[in-house]
Amino acid sequence: MNAAPDRLLPDLPAIQALAQEDMAAVDALIRRRLASDVVLINQVSEYIIGAGGKRLRPMLLLLAARALGHRGPHAHQLAAVVEFIHTATLLHDDVVDESDLRRGRRTANAVWGNAASVLVGDFLYSRAFQLMVELDRMEVMRILADTTNQIAEGEVLQLLHVRNPDTDEAAYLRVIERKTAVLFAAATRLGALLAGADARTCDAMHEYGLQLGYAFQIADDVLDYAADADALGKNLGDDLAEGKATLPLIHAIRHSDDATRAALRNAVEHGDVDAMPHVVAAIHATGGLEYSRRRAYEFAEAAEAALDGMPSNIAVDALRGLARYSVSRDR
Repeated sequence: MNAAPDRLLPDLPAIQALAQEDMAAVDALIRRRLASDVVLINQVSEYIIGAGGKRLRPMLLLLAARALGHRGPHAHQLAAVVEFIHTATLLHDDVVDESDLRRGRRTANAVWGNAASVLVGDFLYSRAFQLMVELDRMEVMRILADTTNQIAEGEVLQLLHVRNPDTDEAAYLRVIERKTAVLFAAATRLGALLAGADARTCDAMHEYGLQLGYAFQIADDVLDYAADADALGKNLGDDLAEGKATLPLIHAIRHSDDATRAALRNAVEHGDVDAMPHVVAAIHATGGLEYSRRRAYEFAEAAEAALDGMPSNIAVDALRGLARYSVSRDR
């Protein structure tokens, strides 16, 4: 990958330390603006926000803004908006996927039921739009409105491909572009916009976020077939159980012999998690993990390349470091 000359890029703990002060302000803002006089909303919202996670999307916005010379309350507010949107999608995702475990804890729908999870997700979406309207910047509202609409399209696209063994790589990439990459791209574009960057720089930051989103999601899908379940914080084989053909399995279906291909197709069509050992064997036999990791690295390299020409500073180095982290993590 491309690297800043003569610099050791920071790892994730160093990047988190760099963003710590700003992220603390974002977390405080999130908790203030989650408050509702409806007790159940407070309970569910605090449960899922309190689950933690890496807060990667708001951190991306803060780092992109800082890379181009901006820090302050507007960045904190938009970072909170991005996290609210992301959290709402998690609540809805877990209902659609019937998931019962996320980040090593029971999902909100497993604790309170589907109806509460969907409705609190709607509350988070609407609270995000209240926050963005307060900034009174039409371009900000346009970016986030378009992004939220694309995420919804991604959810529907994914639903259309559930239990569909004919899903190919192009269709898979269309889904993860909308479900994951567009919010990464919105975060980094908004950071550049807050910094008053020109159109070319805003586009480059958008491209960085988009390519990073692809890399991150493909690497995440590899982990569903290759990680340690305790480290991952969810059940291995969830994608297969949900009838989702992600890139490692798509590659295996394409490159297996006829008998194995038929068995893999049947596993996808029936969401047959009991077939997981055979599926994993086929993925290994066809080099599905290696191929998927290579594709993830290609997208991570494209993300780094989009930063060429940016100012030379620690925040840009952190963005480069996140591109490398996205494809080297184990959870």
